Amino acid sequence: MPDIQKVSIALTGEQIGALKAAVETGEYATTSEIVREAIRDWQFKRELRMEDLKRLRQMWDEGKSSAATPVDFVAARREARKRVDLRSGPIAPRF
Repeated sequence: MPDIQKVSIALTGEQIGALKAAVETGEYATTSEIVREAIRDWQFKRELRMEDLKRLRQMWDEGKSSAATPVDFVAARREARKRVDLRSGPIAPRF
């Protein structure tokens, strides 16, 4: 069994009421169970954020180290319009 330690936290009356209601309805056995689940969720989300940050930093570094190439905006706009026209079908001429 893991080493269990008690801590004290301050909660609002509304938060305490929500915890007690969840226990009274049988959704959870104890308020401690609710807090432990909330901490597990927080830990999981924190780990995901750290992975996202690592991935973003890697992408940033790759972008910074890549060679910049000039963009032909006229050609890019022409290509984009072709793609839009292919998706939407024939379009009436613009005047």
